[in-house]
Amino acid sequence: MKDANPSSLDRRTAEAARTAREVTELLEVLWERGRDAVSPAPVSSSQLRVLYTLDRESGINLRTLGNVLGSTPSSVSRMCDRLQALGFVERAPSPASRRELELRLTAQGTSYLADLRRRRDEALLTMVSAMPAAQRQALLEGLRGFQSAVEASSPRRHDDSAATA
Repeated sequence: MKDANPSSLDRRTAEAARTAREVTELLEVLWERGRDAVSPAPVSSSQLRVLYTLDRESGINLRTLGNVLGSTPSSVSRMCDRLQALGFVERAPSPASRRELELRLTAQGTSYLADLRRRRDEALLTMVSAMPAAQRQALLEGLRGFQSAVEASSPRRHDDSAATA
């Protein structure tokens, strides 16, 4: 049912955005509580984005990673240096070009992410299971809609050959 009052719709949209921000902040606090238990040398949120990206797109190079993250090559290189020193990332020659290196998660990096995700899942399960069933269903539908909106608005990723052509 479409709302006839646009200002009411705008208020609800603004309220939903504020609530999403507040929930995000709560999740950040929740994640920080368990972070030290995951690794004695926790990674920054920027480095964690690198790990998530490499988990999804193993074998990409620094330039492509920088494009995905919206970061400068020097910044991405420093993050990868730190993650490599922790044993989470490895660089290997690219079979496509001798001038490029591919980035991959190591077994230790994959294990770190798996443990982090397990701990986060446990924390979320505890919170979500405390909600009434109807609210859990509404949360699921809302989060799926949010995910679809984010995916629809994300710029399409391209390979470096298209970027340099």
